[in-house]
Amino acid sequence: MEQPARAVEIVVIADVHLGTLGCHARELARYLSQIRPRILILNGDIIDIWQFRKRYFPASHTRVIRRILEMTGEGTTVYYLTGNHDEALRKYAGFSLPNLNIDNKLVLEIDGRTHWFFHGDVFDVTMKKSKWLAKLGGQGYDLLILINRLVNVLLEKMGREKMSFSKRVKNSVKQAVMFISGFESLVSSIAADQGYDIVCCGHIHHPCIREIYSEGKSVLYLNAGDWVENLTALEYDAGKWSLYQHPLKDTGDEDHLDESGSKTKTGLIPV
Repeated sequence: MEQPARAVEIVVIADVHLGTLGCHARELARYLSQIRPRILILNGDIIDIWQFRKRYFPASHTRVIRRILEMTGEGTTVYYLTGNHDEALRKYAGFSLPNLNIDNKLVLEIDGRTHWFFHGDVFDVTMKKSKWLAKLGGQGYDLLILINRLVNVLLEKMGREKMSFSKRVKNSVKQAVMFISGFESLVSSIAADQGYDIVCCGHIHHPCIREIYSEGKSVLYLNAGDWVENLTALEYDAGKWSLYQHPLKDTGDEDHLDESGSKTKTGLIPV
């Protein structure tokens, strides 16, 4: 029996990369069907226009777009904030329809705290200095995901645990760790300087909720992660942000990590 969807105040998703092989669109469509947010913030790289020439856009990817449009009809206010992979939409910044808005950044006052939402690529040196290199890296990343999936099919048949090539590369390379830390510190410093209490990004595919001290002020740094490797979203309810992680397979549980760092579990709602 299908259970009613969860009411959530605000949901943030980023780096979905619809139109690429690595996108877990089926899982995202399932997650979106399980929630009824008042506000949905799409924080960049939702449609991967860079890779769109592949003409790869299966039904599961279409279902994600259809579900988002359904949510606007159900009363959810949707903000589409542009990223580097969907930068072609930046010329439409300021465009709006009933319950659907396109922009490059968003500032919201939520329960007395000023929130600054943006994708984050503007602070990526690679993006600013060598866009062609970043695009080449994006194609190589997509190939790595494809190879990873083939290897995981073999591992599953052998009864062994799946593995993530890209996660292992990122977690083992010191330079990548330094980049993530530097990115988080930079955006938090700018947020503190601008007087924001909370800053929320995407771009680096690294889900996170943590307090960062900068300029003598504490800033809550949020990152929604992605739907290529981590399958994560940010949820705001009852005055607190939490990090949601969707399972690759329906295990019956989904993890939440809130602002205090504690974990809670709630059952998956069958679709």
